[in-house]
Amino acid sequence: MKKTIKLTMFAAPCMLLLFVSILSCGQGSKTSKKETIVEEKGIVVGANQTEEYLELLRNKNVAVVGNNTSVIFKTGNGGERYTHLVDSLMSSGINISKVFAPEHGFRGDADAGEKIKDSKDSQTNISVVSLYGSNYKPSADQLDGIDIVVFDIQDVGARFYTYLSTMHYVMEACAENDIPVIVLDRPNPNGHYIDGPMVENGNESFVSLHPVPIVYGMTIGEYAKMINGEKWLKNGVQCDLTVVPLENYTHNTAYSLPLRPSPNLPNDKSINLYPSLCLFEGTDVNSGRGTEKQFQIFGSPFLPQASYDHTFVPEPNFGAKTPKHLGEECYGLDLSKTQDLDSLNFSWLLDAYNLTTNKENFFKRYKHFDRLAGSEKLREQIEQGKTLAEIKATWKSGLDEFKNVRKKYLIYE
Repeated sequence: MKKTIKLTMFAAPCMLLLFVSILSCGQGSKTSKKETIVEEKGIVVGANQTEEYLELLRNKNVAVVGNNTSVIFKTGNGGERYTHLVDSLMSSGINISKVFAPEHGFRGDADAGEKIKDSKDSQTNISVVSLYGSNYKPSADQLDGIDIVVFDIQDVGARFYTYLSTMHYVMEACAENDIPVIVLDRPNPNGHYIDGPMVENGNESFVSLHPVPIVYGMTIGEYAKMINGEKWLKNGVQCDLTVVPLENYTHNTAYSLPLRPSPNLPNDKSINLYPSLCLFEGTDVNSGRGTEKQFQIFGSPFLPQASYDHTFVPEPNFGAKTPKHLGEECYGLDLSKTQDLDSLNFSWLLDAYNLTTNKENFFKRYKHFDRLAGSEKLREQIEQGKTLAEIKATWKSGLDEFKNVRKKYLIYE
């Protein structure tokens, strides 16, 4: 039921421009330089297409799964650029009975991994139920009296970004309780390529819940269709799912996020580097937490200064109260000026392992590394001295199989 919405009514902010790139979605695919179309054409996010879903919410008790990125953009110059989805729906007469909050909380300001408590939203006085505290999945009691659930959270296109798992458990709980789910789609800033190892059977976790590669090249709406269609929910249940699609978007559309999607992804560069640097979270290397260049630099006290010319000292800051190597001088690389990636860069990880002076403890958080990687295989390959080419060759069959599954659920070219 995708409709054409006049951009004068529901356009993204003027800062969001449409860029078209000639990209391919192969393993380690290379990208030509992005060609900018002269005509500006705003992407229209699902939340802005209120005529597609507002009537589905009328006279219903509605729950919203959202955070600070759940917004409706405004047009025109001056004034506020957006309003929060909850505020907008309430002003339209929709009864918002409850909010479910993912990792980082409803307002998006909690540290990574920090448990979130149930609360009341100070701005609306609506009950906020945490899905990153005592439970990841809404209980039947928490869904009691809810007629429909709206999911609207900005994803960044990496498997270990936990909002995918939150969506999975919301869909599962709603399927079990006969509650429809509406997903308001948003662009994937890393949607232009597919790369990385697959999650292997028996290695599922909250940061690697589905059999997909690290970078999967789908919007969150397409991903929801895949969860449902592949019957990945418990006991193969399927929820009553509606996806409100994007306008003026393809997987090759470059998208600059107007809002920080989580505390440690402050800008486009960090979002582009995140899929390649997040595996450092399972090692003794700091990936920029505790600095102003989160996921744009990395370093460790155990990397040789002769090979790593960037130094930094992690300190407590927004999104990182106790960063790794707090107060210690770290040696590493500053990647903030590097060219944007169109494939995973694992050479930084391999080089760091090969050059560290603390190799026996490099994977001291190896259980977490294995969860991020999707199995113990990648760590074992690195420890065995496999080359990057040898490692990537082992991904090919899984990537090929995934691409065949993926194409069944694509909404966009």
